[in-house]
Amino acid sequence: MLAAIRHESFYETGTWADEGLGVYVGWSARKGSFSDGMPVRNERGDVSLVFSGEEFSAPEAITCLKKKGHAFEAADASYLVHLAEENPNFPASLNGRFQGLLADRKQGTTTLFNDRYGMHRIYYHESKDGFYFAAEAKAILAVRTELRRTDARGLGELITCGCVLENRTIFDGIHILPPASSWVFRNGTLEKKASYFQPQEWEQQEQLDPETYYQELREVFQKTLPCYFAGSEKIGVSLTGGLDSRMIMAWHKSPPGSLACYSFGGSYRDCQDVVIARKVAKACGQTHQVIPVAEEFLAAFPHYAERTVYLTDGCVDTSHSPDLFVNERARQIAPARMTGNYGGEVLRRVRAFKPGSPTAGLFRPDLDPYFGQAKTTYDEIINTHPLTFAVFRQAPWHHYGLLSLEQTQLALRSPFLDNGLVKKVFQVPDSACRDNQVSLRLIEDGNPALNKIRTDRGLAGNHNALVSAWNRAYFEFTYKAEYAYDYGMPQWVAKVDHLLSPLHLERLFLGRQKFYHFRVWYRDRLSAYVKGILLDRRTLSRPYLNAKKVEEVVRGHLQGDRNYTTEIHKLLTLEHTHRLFVDAI
Repeated sequence: MLAAIRHESFYETGTWADEGLGVYVGWSARKGSFSDGMPVRNERGDVSLVFSGEEFSAPEAITCLKKKGHAFEAADASYLVHLAEENPNFPASLNGRFQGLLADRKQGTTTLFNDRYGMHRIYYHESKDGFYFAAEAKAILAVRTELRRTDARGLGELITCGCVLENRTIFDGIHILPPASSWVFRNGTLEKKASYFQPQEWEQQEQLDPETYYQELREVFQKTLPCYFAGSEKIGVSLTGGLDSRMIMAWHKSPPGSLACYSFGGSYRDCQDVVIARKVAKACGQTHQVIPVAEEFLAAFPHYAERTVYLTDGCVDTSHSPDLFVNERARQIAPARMTGNYGGEVLRRVRAFKPGSPTAGLFRPDLDPYFGQAKTTYDEIINTHPLTFAVFRQAPWHHYGLLSLEQTQLALRSPFLDNGLVKKVFQVPDSACRDNQVSLRLIEDGNPALNKIRTDRGLAGNHNALVSAWNRAYFEFTYKAEYAYDYGMPQWVAKVDHLLSPLHLERLFLGRQKFYHFRVWYRDRLSAYVKGILLDRRTLSRPYLNAKKVEEVVRGHLQGDRNYTTEIHKLLTLEHTHRLFVDAI
């Protein structure tokens, strides 16, 4: 199991067991990370903690522990075992994305827990001979090979929604620990499945008026942000052209030249993320560099495609392979990466995914009921508070895959899932989450110079109303045009584009907003790879695929008069998942 999750040479690994408690655990961590150096123990040695992830307690909580005579290093996880002893609300008192195992010989118990959003995922399998748990499904599959089979319902949800819902997985018999779990074991046997938090605790707060909400949100954000820049690891900021990373830059006051900033770029031109992030970094007196996704990535695409599926247990598709590539290079700049991730989902209730209809005839008819069931399940889970859906369902099911991929390379940090901030946003009046005004005001109050720089979608900027309206219209057009010329191109437009292919019209639109362009990559540079994988007899013999339709999809896209980019993503991902986790024994 341990070998299955040691992905890089810069990982540290270890094992620990307490036969009296019936516990056997192994771990891996990046060297020098917050959770390096497990396990941590109290002074008497009768309470031990194995912890993975990062925790962002307020400084006063750590100061209080020191006043009580506990000795520890505040830059790593060693204080957490003392927090577990002193705080009766542990692990509810923790703040961050994490998973952990707390062994208490005095009580004769072991507690398996995770963060309240379920973002630091724990997979588990219950059987007569034991309870198996791991940070990655592949670790369980390594020792329970009979589980190397797909679950039809999970497969239907993955194909339809892009993720598996309700704490299921695509593997039959392997499940996911629900958010805010605190499961207690005694003598190696599961005694109680408990939860230390329910979203209703935050949903039931009083709604604030707009001005009070803004003032209190700003206070929380200002107080919270320094915690995410603390620690011993160097931090780099991945800047985009949007609002969320800019809010962070507006309120984090680093000395000039002390904060490494970077953005991800493409091969056609400087995309808006690069153009605007460069200006933001300059306005803050910081350096900025671009990590390009171009020929070096394309030449190694087979490696990154397979690696992406493997590292995430098939939770993300091959379209995210550039993210693995850029995060490898970001680690060389700094081992911790500050992002604006989840800002839109939390502050502006952005819904990041919804079910789609698979291409007719691509999958065998016996999967159709599961596609329908996936849509029904989705309709049921969105019937809740919008912020509850965003942070307790969308985040751990949809956003988890990309997070898990990026975290194989570095520490991902974002203040927008901070407990205090999310709790406060549950008090938002409806009028304050319908547009971008709260975010723009936060930027203005933190650093007025940053509000004079327009965003990638034409917001803000020091312009009159007419120019601002033109900017928004122009950048919305380029955004939608690039979508239409990339993976969203309608089939009839693909036929016209094919007829006009000598003109290379894609060069007019691609690269303005995105740094990856899989429609043309699959058609041209990666065509031999796509054909080699998807037209292979092993792929065409999969029981859930219609072989003739797969051939039609591949040949139509490679010829250039059809657009099947998303279908190729799904097919490549499913095939790699099958070869890596089902076929391999």
